[in-house]
Amino acid sequence: MVMFNAGDTAWILICTLLVLLMSIPAVAFFYGGLSKRKNVLNTIFLSFIAFSIVSIIWVIFGYQFAFGSDVYGLIGSPTNFFLKGIALDDLTETIPTLLFVMFQCAFAGLTCAIISGALVGRMKTKAWVIFVPIWACLVYIPIAHWVWGGGWLMQMGALDFAGGAVVHINSGISALAVAIVLGKRKDTTLIPHNLGYAILGAALLWFGWMGFNGGSGLAADGLAANAILVSNISAAVGLITWTIIDTYTIGKPTVLGAISGAISGLVGITPAAGFVDISGALVIGLISPIVSYLAIYYLKPKLGYDDALDAWGIHGVSGIWGAIATGIFATPLIGEASGLLYGNPNQVVVQIISVIAVIVYSFVVSFIIAKILDKTMGGIRVENYEEIGGLDNNLHKESAYNFNS
Repeated sequence: MVMFNAGDTAWILICTLLVLLMSIPAVAFFYGGLSKRKNVLNTIFLSFIAFSIVSIIWVIFGYQFAFGSDVYGLIGSPTNFFLKGIALDDLTETIPTLLFVMFQCAFAGLTCAIISGALVGRMKTKAWVIFVPIWACLVYIPIAHWVWGGGWLMQMGALDFAGGAVVHINSGISALAVAIVLGKRKDTTLIPHNLGYAILGAALLWFGWMGFNGGSGLAADGLAANAILVSNISAAVGLITWTIIDTYTIGKPTVLGAISGAISGLVGITPAAGFVDISGALVIGLISPIVSYLAIYYLKPKLGYDDALDAWGIHGVSGIWGAIATGIFATPLIGEASGLLYGNPNQVVVQIISVIAVIVYSFVVSFIIAKILDKTMGGIRVENYEEIGGLDNNLHKESAYNFNS
């Protein structure tokens, strides 16, 4: 019999607030600081409006389709529109179901906000506002069900503790798809206009990530403690590794590289946090910044796509590595699963299948959504003069910095 647990509930309440911190203001500060000064308000607005739209969708019907009773492994059964029928004392595990709804709502909103990083400086606000709800319904909700809600990937045994596939691969590959439809910016250089904002955003992300990963077991227990421990170690190793790469390649460490390394380490450990120990976390944190660095500085120039703030390069690529690494390093000493190093090579196969499934579905559907909007809205990209003059003034009639006041 499932019993209410006040300790678990208090912990997940805190974790929910930490994940909200990641979405608003952490991602907003991180992306806003990395953008050009003339686009900082628009960049921040994209995160805020995305989170708000997804929050409304989630409580009306999104949660039901993601976590309702499974229908053929593809989607949940919608039985509680507007959350009707979910009482205050209804439980999911040992916490109130309404708290679980809000915890998962924060994940959904954050995932959509991450996508915006690839699109800054060139997407019409109205196009983004229309894209977000369609994407949430057709991409995020089905994938969340496949992996977490009892769908076919969950039935297959795919491991994704806190969102390597659902959040990071999903957002990263979707960002790439929309960026391809949008095309390159007029000026593809992007020197952060306020690195201090980006550092603050990264610090808040690191802090909030402890709830993101630490709360995904839905209990205040040793598994949560391990998730926080391995997440922090992976971030620290990621930061140091990227710093070493910068020092070797350009002769000096950069703060931008350091925070990028920390974020890549956090992304990489996300699917594995409830399944690996410190040794696994060290390797995941070491490899994550390497693969993201290669994607950003070698793959992107070679293929020519314009992922402005490297949403795909960090979230997508490190998320892929983390998902596969979970199948390698998962130990029964931490969770209930065993990976390749503990006698279960099939888990790597399952992880690869889940990665491919999410990449293909998310990319194709995101690309189609963006392409249809582009054809039906007279283009989803801003006019040339708006892009050159800046979106803050041309789309919002505002400026982040009023030097004449």
